[in-house]
Amino acid sequence: MSDPYTLHTLDNGLRIVIETMPGVNSAAAGFLARTGARDETRELAGVSHFLEHMCFKGTSKRDWHEISVAFDDLGSMYNAFTSADRTFYFGWVPQNQISAQIEILADMMRPAIPEEEFAMEKKVILEEIAMSKDSLEHVAFEFVLEKVFEGHALRWPVLGYDDTVGNLTRDQLHAYFESRYAPDNMILIVAGNVDPAQIIGQAEQLCGSWKPSGELRKRVTPSINKGSASQVVSRFNQQVIAMNFPAPGGSDPMHDSAEAATAILGGSNSRFYWNIVQTGLSPHAGAYRLDFDDCGLTILSAQTDADDDGLNKLVDAMRKEAHAICTEKVRDEEVQRVKNKRRTTLAVEGESPYHRLVQIMDDVDYRGAPRTVAQRLESVEAVSADSIAEFYEKYPIDTDGFFISVGPREWPAGSN
Repeated sequence: MSDPYTLHTLDNGLRIVIETMPGVNSAAAGFLARTGARDETRELAGVSHFLEHMCFKGTSKRDWHEISVAFDDLGSMYNAFTSADRTFYFGWVPQNQISAQIEILADMMRPAIPEEEFAMEKKVILEEIAMSKDSLEHVAFEFVLEKVFEGHALRWPVLGYDDTVGNLTRDQLHAYFESRYAPDNMILIVAGNVDPAQIIGQAEQLCGSWKPSGELRKRVTPSINKGSASQVVSRFNQQVIAMNFPAPGGSDPMHDSAEAATAILGGSNSRFYWNIVQTGLSPHAGAYRLDFDDCGLTILSAQTDADDDGLNKLVDAMRKEAHAICTEKVRDEEVQRVKNKRRTTLAVEGESPYHRLVQIMDDVDYRGAPRTVAQRLESVEAVSADSIAEFYEKYPIDTDGFFISVGPREWPAGSN
C-alpha cells in the first residue's frame, strides 16, 4: 500500500499534513495552534480560550455573521476547541467544498478582534465560567488540576478566572495572538478525498505571507504533586473522591497499554463498575486518563451522598481494586474485551475524514508524525496482560498519589 500522507512545510514554518482517502466523498480540514492554558501566565489565564471565541468574531474580510453563514453555505460540520496545550479549528464538508472550507478557516486564523465583539464575548465567557461552577464534576476537576499541578501553568483552568477574563484587554489578547498563532507554531491538517498538490498550493497562497515568530516559549514538564486536599462546596449534595497518580503522556510508547489498563479498571463493564457501582457503593465511579505531550495522570474517581461510613467504604473499595490490578496480572479475557472495542472504534473512525483529522492532529502534535489506521491497530494488538503489568509497575496506582475530596462535607475531617 502506498503512503497516504503528504508532508510539506512552507518557508514561514507552517506545517501541512495531508492524508489522502480516495474511497470517501468528503474531506475535513483543520488548523492546529500549538497553544493552550499551559502557555499562559496567571495574569492571562483563559486568554487561549478567549482567542478561540474571537476567531469566529470577524476578520478583515468577514464579520461574525458572514463567517457563520459561510460555514452553513458549505454544509460544513465545524467547530473549535481549546485545551491545556492546543487549540484546534476544523470543518468537515463534501469533497468538492474543501478548498472553500480551507479558505474560511485560514481567514479566521487572522482575526480582526473588533473591540465591540471583544467586549460582548467577554460577557459570554464570564457567564460560561459562572455556569461551570454549577457542575460538581467541573469544580472537582479544576480542583484536581490546581492541586496536582500546583506551581505549574497546567493548574490554570482553560476558561480562566473571573478576574483574569474580566481584566483582560483587547491589546493583551492581540499580543498573545501574534506570539502564539505564528505559522511556525501551527499545523494545517487535511484528510479525505483531496489533491495534495492543490491543498499545498492553496495553503501557500493563503498562508505564505504569515510572519513566523522565530522563537517560541519552551514548555516546562511539570512535577506531579503528592498529598491530599479537600474543598467544601455547600451547594452540592454529593461528594466527589479523586485519587490522582502520574501516568505516561500522549507521546509515550506505553500509551496504548495505559489506555487499556485504565479501561479494564474503570471503563464500561470494568472492575469499578461491577465491584463499586453495582454493589451500591457509588452511582458513578471510574478510572480516566489525562494526557499531555510530556506527562499524564491516571484519575480514579467516584461520587456519593453517603455518610462518613459510606465514604470510608467507597475509598477502601477503590484502593482495593487499585492494589489488585497493580499486584495481580489482568485476565486475558479482560484485555481482549478492551482490544475488541478499540478495534471496532478504529475501524469505524478510519472511514471518517473528521475522525482521521482528529487522530492525525493528536499524532502529529504528540508523536511528531501521523500514523495510519493499520499502525494504530498494530499498537493495540501489542497490548497484553504483560504490557499492562509493566505499565502498572512503572506507574503504580496503589501508592501515594494526590487524594482529593470535593463536596458539601469537610471529609476526611480536618483535611482542609
